[in-house]
Amino acid sequence: MIKSIAQCQTSSFPAQVWQLNHGLTVIHQYLPVTPVVVVDVWVKAGAIAEPDPWLGMAHFLEHMIFKGTKKLPPGLFDYLIENCGGMTNAATSHDYAHFYLTTSVDQIEHTLPHLAEILLHAEIDDEEFYREKDVVLEELRACYDDPDWIAYQTLCGSIYQNHPYGRSILGDQPCLEQLTPNQMRCFHRTYYQPENMCVAIIGGIEPQPALEIIRQSFREFPVPSESPPHLVVAEPPLIEIRRSQVYLPHLEHCRLLMGWTGPGCDRLEDAFGLDLLSVILAGGRCSRLVRQLREEAQIVLDINSNFSLQRDSSLFTIGAWLSSSQTAAIEAIICEHLQHLHDDPVTPAELHRTQQLLANDYIFSTETPGQLAGLYGYYQTLRAADLATIYPQVIQSFQPSDLQRLARQYLSPERYAITIMQPCE
Repeated sequence: MIKSIAQCQTSSFPAQVWQLNHGLTVIHQYLPVTPVVVVDVWVKAGAIAEPDPWLGMAHFLEHMIFKGTKKLPPGLFDYLIENCGGMTNAATSHDYAHFYLTTSVDQIEHTLPHLAEILLHAEIDDEEFYREKDVVLEELRACYDDPDWIAYQTLCGSIYQNHPYGRSILGDQPCLEQLTPNQMRCFHRTYYQPENMCVAIIGGIEPQPALEIIRQSFREFPVPSESPPHLVVAEPPLIEIRRSQVYLPHLEHCRLLMGWTGPGCDRLEDAFGLDLLSVILAGGRCSRLVRQLREEAQIVLDINSNFSLQRDSSLFTIGAWLSSSQTAAIEAIICEHLQHLHDDPVTPAELHRTQQLLANDYIFSTETPGQLAGLYGYYQTLRAADLATIYPQVIQSFQPSDLQRLARQYLSPERYAITIMQPCE
């Protein structure tokens, strides 16, 4: 029987979580032997927050954040951080944007205020905006040279025909070309507000100094604005096989990508179980599909499976790369394996091996301050930070019958989306 999230949540969560008076959430963990501090700021301002005319805004804003403020002109932020021996970077997803800083303990009081300054007071200068727009458009154009990106975006558009998960985080060229600096300022002032943000600070700084420097750095937020409403429509379950065929010139290998929708973050137990099924199907040389199709029959160059947890509706994919056009045969074999999961529980030995593999992967992914800050911020943004540490416990509680139920519920051999990519003849 799977352990529920409530059963696994205990008072042993190693970090402290505070909410400041203005609504900002702070997560702190003191690592006394660590000479560095990582600050990771998470904002619920990903691509799903964009209204339809503003596609690509969240990612474009990530670029413009680093273009400075009235106090920090372009280039000065990077100079100040690097001059202190620090590093910064950022990323945008459908569900969030996040910005992180790594610095030595003795430099955190000199560097964190600068990160807060660009996040809260981004100037979004007109001239810088239009110059950076060309950079963002070029980034989008470069993606169309990547067959794997095209296959993935085609699949997402086929699966998510109503939900914003079906559109690219980068936006599209017509929408990006129409964006204005004032629209971006409006988006920034709407979402970069304290109740919408979380700051994870992990490393060799004790709780009170950490809390005080965050209070001082994140005091003055922008005057709130209001973006046009964005509509997030629940995606109905797949009831059919949705096929997409893409032909590309100069493509060296055929590609096949299949996808199924999974649970959102409100059903983490099911999501963790799909992680197990992903590894059992195509996670390494001992997995079922890799062993049969790549190692034994050698009819694919490679095959893998992936489960991506998302706030509203997660995505389970199986992708194969092959030199011939045997895509129909590969698709049929994959569906046969799904049917086997429906009909017969996995063996205890196979389940135990997969549980140990995922539990070990989790341990290896939580060794550094940066990994911990990312993990806590991610879970706090999607649901709650203290859920970040229960993964191994829940994984180890699954029984073969639990995975059989999940396979029947989520991985149908008769209801999925598939994108097949082949070279032009």
